[in-house]
Formats: sequence, structure tokens, C-alpha cells
Amino acid sequence: MTRDHIHFVTGRLAEFSLQRILAELAPQVGFDYSIGVLPITVAALMTPDWIQRHLGVVPEATEILLPGYCGGNLDAVAKTAGCLVRRGPRDLRELPEFFGKRRRPDPAYGKYDIQILAEINHAPQLTLEEIVSQANQLRSAGADLIDVGCDPGDPWMGVGDCVKTLRDQGHRVSIDSLQPKEIEAAVHSGAELVLSVNHSNRDAAADWGCEVVAIPDEPADLMGLDETINRLTAANVPLRIDPILEPIGYGLAASLQRYLKIRERFPDQEMLMGIGNLTELTDVDSAGVNVLLLGFCQELQIRSVLTTQVINWTRSSVQECDLARRLVHYAVHHRVLPKHLESRLVMLRDTSQLALDHRELAQLAEQIRDHNYRLFADDQQLHLVAAQLHLKDDDPFRLFEKLLSTQPQNLDITHAFYLGYELAKANTAVVLGKQYRQDEALDWGLLTVDETHHRLARPVAGNRSPAHPATSEPSSSGAEEDSLE
Repeated sequence: MTRDHIHFVTGRLAEFSLQRILAELAPQVGFDYSIGVLPITVAALMTPDWIQRHLGVVPEATEILLPGYCGGNLDAVAKTAGCLVRRGPRDLRELPEFFGKRRRPDPAYGKYDIQILAEINHAPQLTLEEIVSQANQLRSAGADLIDVGCDPGDPWMGVGDCVKTLRDQGHRVSIDSLQPKEIEAAVHSGAELVLSVNHSNRDAAADWGCEVVAIPDEPADLMGLDETINRLTAANVPLRIDPILEPIGYGLAASLQRYLKIRERFPDQEMLMGIGNLTELTDVDSAGVNVLLLGFCQELQIRSVLTTQVINWTRSSVQECDLARRLVHYAVHHRVLPKHLESRLVMLRDTSQLALDHRELAQLAEQIRDHNYRLFADDQQLHLVAAQLHLKDDDPFRLFEKLLSTQPQNLDITHAFYLGYELAKANTAVVLGKQYRQDEALDWGLLTVDETHHRLARPVAGNRSPAHPATSEPSSSGAEEDSLE
């Protein structure tokens, strides 16, 4: 059987690193390879049109792999090459993962069977515009039902208008109240689920004509919950059971045990867990707590959760639950660990941090001929590289002082600001164990906001104020082209 022959296209500066990686990777994966070094310093600046003019034909190639930063349509390149052309990863060090050395999720990944109810707290204190705005945001984050949270005290006279307005906007709605008058108005306007029902309002539930959530009168009292369940069942009221999750220090372990007991006693009954009692009431980022609780729910077939986004550390809780329910569904149904499947839930630190080869940085400083500043970071130090210059330190201020001591001729105010901004990102990456890439946003998982590149302008003739490495494009001349010279 003929082995695949992959032709890797790169620029001058990446040749040594690419050769080293492929020498180890190709025998492991099982392909032959060649490397095409095109007349450009930085491979990230290549465009499909420019590549087409310089690539030529590689007769032995069954596939050509371009740098991941190469944007645009590749059809013309493929036509010239006469074989498959595709983009590889943006970072050479990610080639092992690109070629499948790390397990990838099944194409069916993403299924779920847990419903998310997102509560709008203290709805009576908000305007209808504010309620609709919150509901739209919650739905966009993954909420299936918008839970209208009412306040204790006198019934809210505007609850019917609130529910009708949400329904008119296409939302599915539940009502969170114990007061029959509020509940009746909400259900009449289209609420499909009532949270919650206990001895105080269970006798009215038969008249509402919708599903309800049965809760205990006191969290530890399952006997009272049993009586409510029996009354509702006798009246043919569809229900979900919520034994009530309690905060740490107030009976968390016992409450989890109650969920297990209820599932054992009612193996086919729908259940709900209000997870906000843990995420809102614990000093910890909510993502990990949400994954753990939804994993518990998935194993116990608790197919609905109620969450909130009130306190600041839970402000993305709905989206976290949306990703978590897909992760735990796949893990439970395929009997695999929930690992290397959903990187968007890893926010504080990255899933991995690629190592830097200091020898390659030294060689880079010897090879390049421009004085543009290239920044790198590993788990200990910051590195600044330019022509015949490799500075490193674990403190960005000292690194900048080292640069100043070289008396650079290109460090104007604009460049100083740019370097300060990038060094701040790089230092954050070192402190937290994240991957740093110059001119790119740090990876904060689902919270990542792509950076707008305010690139410095390309220097004009007579003004050689150098920019950072990604400022220029390849020229269109037929001569040897080096965008950084």
C-alpha cells in the first residue's frame, strides 16, 4: 500500500522547527513528507495567491499542508498543485494533535437530554424591557425555559403581562412562585411549568393544567414530599421532583443522598435540581461546579436543572451548563472520561501549554535580519527576539529595561505601547500556565473575545520605523520576496 506523501509549506524561520517535529512525527503517524521553504520569512503572512505563484508542482505529493494562518480560498492552489491542499494548525507544535495523536470526539458529540431553566430573579422589580432583554440573553446562552422569579409578599399583578410578553417573543416560560394567584395568572398567560408545589399550594395545582415541580416543605422531610407527590399523582398533575440541593455546610451531602433516594424510589419519574444553591453560594468559579452537578444529574437521569446568573462569578453559568450537558451526556452514554472533549470549559488555565525550545529561539535571533520584536512565553520566562537579539526574564519590567539598555533605534511611543500590551498578556500567560501567541487573544475558553488587531502601519519609503512581525504583506513582485526586509 502506497504511503501518503505530505508536502509541508513554510517560511524560512520555521524550517528548522518543522524539520525537527516531522522527523519524530512522520514515523509515528505513517506518512512520507517533504518541506517547501518559500521565499518569505514569516509563514503566517502567506496568502493563497502568493503561494500559488511560488509553490510549483510537487509530483510525489498526495497532499499539501499550508500554515494555519493562511486564509482565503485554496482552490487555485489545489489546481496548481494537482492534489489536495488544506490548512494545518496555526502553531507547528500542534501538529501531533492535528494528526490525531490525541483522541477527538465522535461526530455525534453535542447531544444532550438535560433541560436548562434559567431564572430571572426578582422579576417584579424589573421593567418588561429589562425582562425581555435578560430572557433573550439567557436563551442565546442555551436556556430552554425562562423562569420568572417572583418575590415573597403580595402577589405581583403584572405577572400575566410578563409571561404573555415573553411568550409573544417566542420564549418558553416557567413561573417560580408559591402563591396560587400569581401562578394562576402566569399559567393563564402561557407558563408551562410551575416552580414550586408543596403543602401550601398543592390543592390548587389540579386547576392549573400544567406540569409542576414538587418540593419538600422542609428539605430534610421526605415524608412531606411523599404526601405532596401522592396528592398530585391522584389529581393527574404531571410533575417533576426536586428534593432541594443545599449549600456546603448546610447539608450538601445529605441533600445529594436525598436525590439518590428519590431516584431509587421513583425510577421513572422526572426530576429537577436547582443548582444555583451551590454555584451562587460558594466562593468559586461556577464552571467546575456546573460540570460536576450536571454529571451527577446525567448519571441519575435528572433531566432538568434550574440555574441563575446573579452573583458575578456565575455570570456565564447558563452557557457553562449548555456545554456541560453535552460533555456529560457524551461521557456517560459512551462510557469515556469527560476529558479532551470540551476545551471551552477550561478557562483559567489552558488544556496544555506548548514547550519552547530555547535553542530554536537563539537560532531565530541569528537567522532573522529585521529588528521587529517577536515575543514568546513559556511556563517560566518571557522572551524577546529580534535580529541578533534574544532577551529573556521572568519580569516584564526587567525585560523592557534590558531592551532599553541595547539603545534600540526603533522604539518609539507606539512600539513601546504595543510591547507593553503584549508583555502584559504574555506575563498573564506565564502566571496562569496559558499559551501565549503574539497578536492573539489569550484562550479563556467560552469567555474568549478575539482581539481586533490594531496593527502598526507598514513603513513607507524613507521612514523605516519597524513594526511588529505581522504588519506587512508579501509583495507582488516576481523577485525573491521577504516581507520583513
